[in-house]
Amino acid sequence: MVSALYFLTLTYPSFDPVALKLGPVWIRWYGLAYVAGLLLGWVYIRRLITSPRLWSGPPPMTLDQVDMLLLWVMAGVVLGGRVIGVILYDPAPYIRDPLEIFRTWHGGMAFHGGLIGVIIAILLFAYRHALRPLAIGDLVATVVPVGLFFGRIANFVNGELWGRVSDAPWAMVFPDRDAGPLPRHPSQLYEAGLEGLALGLVLWWLVTRGWLQREGFLTGTFLAGYGVARSFCELFREGDTIWLFPSAPMPAGMMYSLPMVAVGGWMMWRAARSPAGLGGART
Repeated sequence: MVSALYFLTLTYPSFDPVALKLGPVWIRWYGLAYVAGLLLGWVYIRRLITSPRLWSGPPPMTLDQVDMLLLWVMAGVVLGGRVIGVILYDPAPYIRDPLEIFRTWHGGMAFHGGLIGVIIAILLFAYRHALRPLAIGDLVATVVPVGLFFGRIANFVNGELWGRVSDAPWAMVFPDRDAGPLPRHPSQLYEAGLEGLALGLVLWWLVTRGWLQREGFLTGTFLAGYGVARSFCELFREGDTIWLFPSAPMPAGMMYSLPMVAVGGWMMWRAARSPAGLGGART
């Protein structure tokens, strides 16, 4: 069996995790992935705001507010993805070395932590500017898959978050010594395709069909869609354990994602039953 696995192994591409070296400053692909996702998302939201056909009334934000929202979302992604992610997954390494929490280039940015951080950022931003939080959430939901796509590609470049041992023809041996010598699923690419590309296309299609006018529907679609995609990919990914529940019957990623399916489905049902046009309303 082992010899067969080696025979079917693809060669893992030799990536340098550092994209550019400028003296003492090293710019890594992992960081560029976050920057690309945030900037492309910002451009896309501005485009949605300036497309009158998508709204039954005035859009829920001004372009100046979109610019300010970028900074709030960025803070939510970084702080939530790191700080809340540490709490959700495994705080032990950071207790041993507290400075490690600042070394984000080592990886360790958890999506579910970033999601909580962004939700908090949206609620605070909406309260501060007297806006409808679900309307903002719908706009942000449409662009999150862009960041997820680039983030999962960066995970692949870093050779982290690899999949389970497999004899699939496309399985490969990852350089991380913790991955061992056997070929594994490139589950990062599965997640990039499902959580990023496929979910992004679904949300884009819904936007073109006027679903921005039913406040909360796109937010619910993203939550449910991500929950399903992530839970499916966890079947192929080497799952993380939950430090509070080490004997849990499923990986941490799946346990945190399944409630998203329920919440997202309820939001879609609620929004579909509400009158169209709430997406353009302001408070």
